[in-house]
Amino acid sequence: APRPSYAAPTPAAAEGAQSALQRAQLFRNRLRKNLRRLRPWAQRLGLQAYRLYDSDIPEVRLIVERYGEFLVVWEYARRAEFDESRDEDERRSERSEFLSAVVGALSEECGQPVDTILVKRRERQRGSAQYQKVANTQREIVVGEGGHRFLVNLYDYLDTGLFLDHRATRALVQKLSPGRRVLNLFGYTGSFTVYAAAGGASGSLTIDLSNTYLDWAERNLHLNGIDRSRHRLLRDDVLAWLREPQPPQAGDGFDLIVLDPPTFSN
Repeated sequence: APRPSYAAPTPAAAEGAQSALQRAQLFRNRLRKNLRRLRPWAQRLGLQAYRLYDSDIPEVRLIVERYGEFLVVWEYARRAEFDESRDEDERRSERSEFLSAVVGALSEECGQPVDTILVKRRERQRGSAQYQKVANTQREIVVGEGGHRFLVNLYDYLDTGLFLDHRATRALVQKLSPGRRVLNLFGYTGSFTVYAAAGGASGSLTIDLSNTYLDWAERNLHLNGIDRSRHRLLRDDVLAWLREPQPPQAGDGFDLIVLDPPTFSN
């Protein structure tokens, strides 16, 4: 984004700009260190999606993830941005300069074109506020993880459809699934179900309230060649479903339950 122009920056603005560049340099240094470790590791495991930076430095509250040929940056609001003793334009300018420097560092250190780096912002959610769809590109890419493939959308939602910090948990579910009936609550896009099915689960039930995410889950199952006859998707309110007595079925009950509720929801 272009920087606002000012006739003469105040000392506070100059100090803010310096702080932004210093924080960006701290980020660059840590990113460079992380890349030396992560690149061979990801190549060895055949990962196309993994996290490069996770608020490693307290002053730099970012998460950076790779999805194939793209990088996604999530910016977390800093306390300094709400300091009302500072001019709003100064705060906005500092943030813009910082993000510009971060994108530049990512482009140079990762050998990445700037137009393949997406920046998103996370705010603390309160009351009726909730993240909504932010675009309607319907543009998806496929990324590989653990021998499976997943559809991700980097543009239309704050989240991408695949939580990379759950990779080890997904692998654990696959390890525990052979011959077991799996219940995936708050199933989102069905990544845990894919791992369970691939691990040899005898059957599964995935429940989510969103038609959008259940459709996404169905496409992920199809993408991985999973037989839908043994892996059911159900649109329902998980909490209401748990409260209601369920009709008896053949093989009633579940051996393994994945319970991953959203952090915030209305």
